[in-house]
Amino acid sequence: MKNQFSQEVSAFRGRRMPERGCLVGYALLLQVIEDQTSKRLPLPAYLSMSTTKHRRYTRDNWHVFTIRHQPGDDLKSHIVFSLKYEGIDLQILKETFKLIGPKSLTQMIMDEPTGQYSRRIWFLYEWMFIKPLDIPDLMRGTYVDIVDDNQQYCVTGKNSTRHRVRNNLPGTAEFCPLIRKTKKLESLIEGKLDDEIRKGLRSVHNDLLRRTAAFLLLKDSKASFHIEGEKPSPLRARNWGAIIGSAGKHQLTIEEIERLQQIVIGKDKLRHMGIRHNHEGFIGEHDSEDFTPIPEHISAKSKDLPDLMKGLFETNEILQKSEYHPILTAATIAFGFVYIHPLADGNGRIHRYIIHHILAKQGFADRNIIFPISASILDHLATYQDVLEHHSSPRLELIDWESTDDYNTRILNDTKDLYRYYDNTLEAEFLFDCVQYTIDRVIPSELDYLMKYDELTDQINNLVTMENTRVDLMIKFIHQNDGRLSKTKREKYFGFIEDDQIRRIETQYQAIFKPGSEE
Repeated sequence: MKNQFSQEVSAFRGRRMPERGCLVGYALLLQVIEDQTSKRLPLPAYLSMSTTKHRRYTRDNWHVFTIRHQPGDDLKSHIVFSLKYEGIDLQILKETFKLIGPKSLTQMIMDEPTGQYSRRIWFLYEWMFIKPLDIPDLMRGTYVDIVDDNQQYCVTGKNSTRHRVRNNLPGTAEFCPLIRKTKKLESLIEGKLDDEIRKGLRSVHNDLLRRTAAFLLLKDSKASFHIEGEKPSPLRARNWGAIIGSAGKHQLTIEEIERLQQIVIGKDKLRHMGIRHNHEGFIGEHDSEDFTPIPEHISAKSKDLPDLMKGLFETNEILQKSEYHPILTAATIAFGFVYIHPLADGNGRIHRYIIHHILAKQGFADRNIIFPISASILDHLATYQDVLEHHSSPRLELIDWESTDDYNTRILNDTKDLYRYYDNTLEAEFLFDCVQYTIDRVIPSELDYLMKYDELTDQINNLVTMENTRVDLMIKFIHQNDGRLSKTKREKYFGFIEDDQIRRIETQYQAIFKPGSEE
């Protein structure tokens, strides 16, 4: 076993190392798990290695440590190294605990029962496996946090008197993604985007704000369908917009998810409505010859859904009752939902609704402005798809599946942990970017358009007399045609207006919407 701990390599699982060195921490644990069980796990965003040199640095998704950081030639030393320098990866730790076994793990802990890392290991084992080790409760010692808040985001937590630790994990054993503290996230959180929104809307008249909010709701609803490749009827888009407008008013439950699916899909439009029962699913295509599935993402097993969804909802409650940032909460629950994919259809739109729901529930924005998250995502669709693929692609090779008679997928191995324990940092950063873009670009753009629209409306009404709906139609036609009313639209809808008046309206449009541009 010693050779495995001290062997120098230049790459690991296809990830090239900055220089030759030894795998340490989670990288070493992953190697041991694969060698002894043939089981592969998803790679963390960053892995660690050590060299004989005296230089510590980070490059190419590797943390490079010096020889003095090198753990001992035993699994506990590498677990302690991981907790100390890399944070918590629940899936790798769980598989490592399985490999060690409860008897050896008990002995490992009893060698130093009051040590902070022994207590954290002890708690994490019992928390994940819901199975006590043969170790008596600790009667003394100061409490230590399970999650190091210098490395990962956590909640306030509750004390576990048995282990003398504070459970500040941002979730439950059934569902607990973790988010690393990055410079980007820390900067965005310190920027207090919610205050930025309030400051920007403070001077906006209530009537204009109300109209902007209504316009943004419809825009977001259409965008959400567009992301799924659908073009909804105006009534369907408005109905879904109304649902988004009510986000935050109802508790997130199975019943609520199924109600939302009926609205977005249509009642009884699917063979399998509601949460999947004895029915699997995937996202992708079928082979053009034998119709074998070609999945891009495989949904969680239907038999795992009760536990996963229960964990999702309970984690949602934990995060909302804590001081966890609303955008981090929304990223955790909304992306967790779409990765689990509990419905046969409608998952994407409900996933984006959940973002609205949580931001509204946690009071991220006030004055009845619903964030047009889908509109922002649509403007960054390639990045959004990259984020989803970054999660799903590495997991596809870890799922054993076969094609069924109805050209679906049947999962053959245990995959539950793939959907409940993972790093959610990229998703959180993406969602923050979308919120920032909405504040900086989308909302100001819509406010600016409506103010200019009102100004042009007044100018038109001073020139000609016609009903408001026809004025609206004229402005939309001119705006759509880059400042000119086409001959076809003019003859069909505005033949009663003099040519000189049309030219003056077009000139006013240019002055209002494109000041400084040439005629």
